[in-house]
Amino acid sequence: MANRETTDREKNRFSARAARYARVGANVSGVAARYAGRRMLGGAGNRAGEATALASALGRLKGPLMKVAQLMATIPDLLPPEYATELQKLQSEAPPMGWAFVKRRMMAELGADWEKKFQSFEHQPAAAASLGQVHRARSLDGAQLACKLQYPDMQSAVEADLRQLEWLLAIRRRFDTALDTSEIGKEIGARVREELDYRREAKHVALYREMLDGADSVRVPCAWPELSTGRLLTLDWLDGTKMLAHKHDPLAVRNRLATAMFTAWWFPFSRFGVIHGDPHLGNYTVFERDGQPGGINLLDYGCIRIFAPKFVGGVVDLYHGLLHGKDDLIVNAYETWGFRRLSRDVIETLNIWARFIYAPLLDDRVRSVADGVAPGEYGRREAFRVHQALKQKGPVKVPREFVFMDRAAIGLGAVFLHLGAELNFYKLFNEAIERFSMDRVEKRQTAALKRAGLA
Repeated sequence: MANRETTDREKNRFSARAARYARVGANVSGVAARYAGRRMLGGAGNRAGEATALASALGRLKGPLMKVAQLMATIPDLLPPEYATELQKLQSEAPPMGWAFVKRRMMAELGADWEKKFQSFEHQPAAAASLGQVHRARSLDGAQLACKLQYPDMQSAVEADLRQLEWLLAIRRRFDTALDTSEIGKEIGARVREELDYRREAKHVALYREMLDGADSVRVPCAWPELSTGRLLTLDWLDGTKMLAHKHDPLAVRNRLATAMFTAWWFPFSRFGVIHGDPHLGNYTVFERDGQPGGINLLDYGCIRIFAPKFVGGVVDLYHGLLHGKDDLIVNAYETWGFRRLSRDVIETLNIWARFIYAPLLDDRVRSVADGVAPGEYGRREAFRVHQALKQKGPVKVPREFVFMDRAAIGLGAVFLHLGAELNFYKLFNEAIERFSMDRVEKRQTAALKRAGLA
């Protein structure tokens, strides 16, 4: 009987994946085929039109592939500029499940009497994203809750979409050899699969409560394990306003919010080797204190990257190497991260991007993160220079550990640009790495992971 049930489940998963392949193929393959055909035939084509068509196809499809597409669009020079621009416009909002469907899903997660476990549970979702939707609720003792419920068949959808991603990246490698993106696909796959495990996400929440304890500018919710499962995550509801609602606030307020963002991302990384890999504007809100914007709420903990302490050491080494002109530290940093077969030309090419990323941290003065560069051009010129140089001197295989570190840095920089913040980033960064040592990071990380149940 058990074997028969297992076989039935496997057939259902296969059927779900097959259906997903068909939907993805109908939406995406035509666009990809036109792109590949044009490259093989040597035609100039219309990349802007193709990019718009692909974004439209993914917007209709929703689900994990749309999330992956957004992620790919934030990795500099992974996609042609026309594609990146269009994919960045995608909104992570899938059509929400209706109430009848939600009730069946909640019953599957918490049992037939699930409604008795809440004082109230709102029928309409407060937010709908690519992998699930969030409902406001109240606990039996009156606490406000956020219940994130995963859409059905997401595991099958993710596996089908990641297979399609491998195919798209393979096409990209065939026609553009400057960057070897094979490790990028593996890293994206690992992180997206982790996002399906809400029990793991609950542990990530506990980890961030540990790491940001005492940081009063950043609020982290508590998880409610008795109201959570592998596909349902219940957290405290944190009231707040959207970050972009504050882009015209006084500079002092915008700087306060930017400093809170810096704390939320760089302190966990520099002291515990942990980084939030998805600094998306929808993943945090602004809370008030004494009638004024006081700091940020961190809302989503699915995409968390835990690094070996030596990787953090590479980040610090590269910083000091660029700051003091020490080539040995620079080379050691790249090798620590996993770059191989580095020639002098390739190192100089990688330094173009490194100096762009580190520029605000190397400059001991109050400045904007872009320092006069238009937001739409932020990083575009440097990415183009790197890409052109690697066409001649590459290819370079991008190490998988590098992917989300780079993405987080770019995403955080984009938030600073949106806010128009003016800070001494040099001072903030040096406070974050004060008394840095890999041994200290390892001890802190080991203790924090153990307390969060991740060790």
